[in-house]
Amino acid sequence: MPHDPNELYESTLASAALYLAAGIEPEKSKVFVQSHVSAHAELSWLLNCVTPMNWLERMIQFKDKAKKAGSGTVGAGLLTYPVLMAADILLYQADRVPVGEDQRQHLELARDIVRRFNDLYCKGNPFKKRCKKAGIPSRKSFVEPEAMIMKEGARIMSLSDGTSKMSKSDPNDNSRINVLDPPKVIRDKIKKCKTDAFEGIEWDNPDRPEAKNLLTIFAAVQPDRSRQEITDQVKDMSWGEFKPILADAICAHLEPIQTKYAAIRADEEYLNTVLRDGATAADAVASRTLDSARVAMGFTLRS
Repeated sequence: MPHDPNELYESTLASAALYLAAGIEPEKSKVFVQSHVSAHAELSWLLNCVTPMNWLERMIQFKDKAKKAGSGTVGAGLLTYPVLMAADILLYQADRVPVGEDQRQHLELARDIVRRFNDLYCKGNPFKKRCKKAGIPSRKSFVEPEAMIMKEGARIMSLSDGTSKMSKSDPNDNSRINVLDPPKVIRDKIKKCKTDAFEGIEWDNPDRPEAKNLLTIFAAVQPDRSRQEITDQVKDMSWGEFKPILADAICAHLEPIQTKYAAIRADEEYLNTVLRDGATAADAVASRTLDSARVAMGFTLRS
């Protein structure tokens, strides 16, 4: 999809700072910019060559976005984006991947690609001979990743429609809570968010998607509280009573993240150091996996 280069530059650094502010420790988990590790693009192309078109055309997110944008304006990158996502995962031999419910289909595609690639290229004596000559173990190139999805809060819905996913691409900013929204903005959005005319507040009534969504958000920002404890607190409340409590809980949860983000984003030298070190570490792992895939497919390695 078309993008603003200036916006991409800023959002790249902002996203990295947010990951760190949210609790990722670069000493334990590497943070890097995808485009700084060229193996992502190369493996994506190799996987594109073994991925049938009809696998990609059935992806729900592609169909939805293509419909909204119009077929004449959709680039090939949108169609093949799930293959790039697969490359992002497979380069690091990840066996479990934390994803939202809406990404389950893309992870299943990654598993399908793994099975197809391994079946096409990673068996038989010629494969073993190529691996031996290249000094690479003669095993399957990729691990099949499993989805790791939270039981609660894996799919947060729009504040303006409890049946649609909350999305940063929604043109209506009031439909979502942004991590960096100031408290006043958060309170305003919660005050205006869609509810219903039923009495009380409950989780599991299929006729009340907004109630379920707002309770899910309330629980997600208070991970130490049980579902039953939350239910007992709010079940007899009106929306007028519940909304300020929900807004307070969201603000309290985001405040330390926002404070830490401001400090990290202000120190661009530190941020760039983290990203550079992360890319160096990631490149070492990704290069080994890419070499394995190259050899499996019959490419010669550069001496």
